Amino acid sequence: MSLPAGSTIGIIGGGQLGRMLAMAAARLGYRTVVLEPQADCPAAQVANRQITAAYDDTAALAELAAASAVVTYEFENVPVVAATALAAKVPVYPPARALEVSQDRLAEKNFLNGIGIPTADYCPVDNDEELTAALKKFNGSGILKTRRMGYDGKGQRVFRNMETGGFAGTCEAMGNVPLILESFVAFEREISVIAARGLGGGLAAYDPAENVHRNGILHTSTLPAGIKPETAAAAQAAAAKILTALDYVGIIGVEFFVHADGSLLANEMAPRVHNSGHWTEAAATVSQFEQHIRALAGLPLGSPARHSDCVMENLIGDDILRVPALLAEADLMLHLYGKAEARPGRKMGHFTRVSRRA
Repeated sequence: MSLPAGSTIGIIGGGQLGRMLAMAAARLGYRTVVLEPQADCPAAQVANRQITAAYDDTAALAELAAASAVVTYEFENVPVVAATALAAKVPVYPPARALEVSQDRLAEKNFLNGIGIPTADYCPVDNDEELTAALKKFNGSGILKTRRMGYDGKGQRVFRNMETGGFAGTCEAMGNVPLILESFVAFEREISVIAARGLGGGLAAYDPAENVHRNGILHTSTLPAGIKPETAAAAQAAAAKILTALDYVGIIGVEFFVHADGSLLANEMAPRVHNSGHWTEAAATVSQFEQHIRALAGLPLGSPARHSDCVMENLIGDDILRVPALLAEADLMLHLYGKAEARPGRKMGHFTRVSRRA
């Protein structure tokens, strides 16, 4: 049964993704309540209500559950304990299992390999001796990452052609937390797939976007991606396999490395709406945000078909100064996030240039 119009959807997290989810919910006739410790957050500017408290605040979570017919979240570091406790009182989508898998890079890669989706080679690292052994296995090169909490290039250290030894203090410098060393991948390009699974198990996958990163942060997503049709189909099929294995409800973003021969390695998955899917606002009839709301509300999934080619670009920090010039362009959709202060590395908005397909 679908969620009646006028029902309230709870959103954990008040950033730009929560903002866009609240906007999509409103278009479909739903109210939203946001749980976020920062007052006047981007999502609260458009939601019906904000509960200003920490994400693991027991009383606030109880208040969110009481106010909501269903709860979702905008980022993957929601405490699993909090999501599990909420799910005992109100439906929570995507399920807590998706959070559990995606929050730990080792668990994520084990999961992906376990369902037949290949990734880069990897080794768990808990101390400098294990780092030395792992680098020896990978010929002195690799990317050392924190297993938890890293994003936008944070919590990473790159090793290139280094001798296997002399790494005393590395793990301490990384915070003495569980780490993972991933081998380098000789990829030709990076792509991502945005896909959805509904309450009844129905699936919908958007066309893959080709992504370019700068300083560890997504810079542009371009449609169509410069890949073969069979590569696109394989990426969409892999995303569908993940959704089914997790008994997932909602939108997921899955990033892939593409080899020169078109074969794929999964990089990571995000159990939420995704930055590389922002293009769907401008170049698809049903955006990823509306699709997510449709899924968790039990509504029919919309068509993921793309009506336009496009390039989405993030506005980072002082890029916000480009807004007047961007607004003068034709065939451009601008979305600003309502953040008062521009800081280096901070996502202030995005825009999408579109060109109609013949």
